[in-house]
Amino acid sequence: MKKWSGILLMGVALLFILSTIDTVNKEEITNDVTTENIEPQYEYGILVDSFIVIKGIVKQGQTLGEILYENHINHPEIAEIVRKSKGVFDVRRVNAGKEYTVICADDSTEKAVYFIYQENPTDYVVMDLTKEIDVYRGKKEVIIKLKVSSGEISSSLSEAVEELGISPRVSIKLSEIYAWTIDFFKIQKGDAFKVYYENKYIDDEYIGVGRILASEFTHKNQNFYAFYYEENENFGEHFDEKGRTLRKAFLKAPLDFYRISSRYSTNRKHPVTGRWKGHYGTDYAAPKGTPIMTTANGTVVAASYTKNNGNFVKVKHTGVYTTQYLHMSKIKPGIRKGVYVKQGATIGYVGSTGLATGPHVCYRFWKNGKQVDPYKQDLPPGDPIKKENQADYMIVKDSLMQILLNKEE
Repeated sequence: MKKWSGILLMGVALLFILSTIDTVNKEEITNDVTTENIEPQYEYGILVDSFIVIKGIVKQGQTLGEILYENHINHPEIAEIVRKSKGVFDVRRVNAGKEYTVICADDSTEKAVYFIYQENPTDYVVMDLTKEIDVYRGKKEVIIKLKVSSGEISSSLSEAVEELGISPRVSIKLSEIYAWTIDFFKIQKGDAFKVYYENKYIDDEYIGVGRILASEFTHKNQNFYAFYYEENENFGEHFDEKGRTLRKAFLKAPLDFYRISSRYSTNRKHPVTGRWKGHYGTDYAAPKGTPIMTTANGTVVAASYTKNNGNFVKVKHTGVYTTQYLHMSKIKPGIRKGVYVKQGATIGYVGSTGLATGPHVCYRFWKNGKQVDPYKQDLPPGDPIKKENQADYMIVKDSLMQILLNKEE
């Protein structure tokens, strides 16, 4: 009897232990499920946890209709998408090499419920097919990270920037800021620079340089400062430590990226006619379609075509100065006689119309009715800081100066 009692007690104890283990395991499993944080997944502001997400790149010759049809959107729906896109997005401008995203139903149909076309790193177009078709634009958030870089020049500014492993756009922007202050053909070994600027990121991916907020350029043992300040909303420029603009009333050139292929000359052999005559302009070679900018504020006095000049625009700036831009592939729509244009505004695009051997813009410059070499003129400065903004500018300048003077980077 005692033997059976002992066996019974052992059995009860074993059952208790097993039930305890089972309870512990269940609690552990329950805790694992409840404590695990599953982050919701979004694409372009759309919760995609319950959808299939397909990424693609537009192929050469591929149309929007083809992509949609491949993702089970029928022709009547495609026609409705085209209709709803009017005024928002030109469906013919789906270009090869651009990225797109298709968000599909996670069922047997796998039918597209959203189509997103990425126009550029920031801008995209959404075609919402969930209920009534809707087409709208969106922008990805751009994250700005500030950085300080400094270097010493041994041969050129571009090489010094390249050695730092930062974007070559930094050297381009610096040369634009100091275009009227420093002759970059005469910089020498030992010259140095320090620059405080923006780096732009989307989805943790670097997309390029933003604004240069402050810079110090040492040339021939002299320090030249530039500080970015916005006197008007969404428009700013660079001023020195005393609030004087670094910009002249005229831009250095009518293009952002260029090479001077022919300078102003009183006697040059024309590349087309072969005749020796004066070349009263400066030729800037650039790829066809490169935007051409007016170099100063002014009023368009001619926007036309002639046999020799091709498509051209002429701008009168003051009673003293006039500029002309020749051989455009086309004049920008809206640019016509009587239109007022601001410095840096696009007025046309590089081409080779008229007497031209290749794509370039011939830039002509008049002073008091006489054609002159713009590089040899003592041109007026741009406007200084307005009196009502001087105190605020000095506060901004002082804070930026402290960053430049800080030895730690």
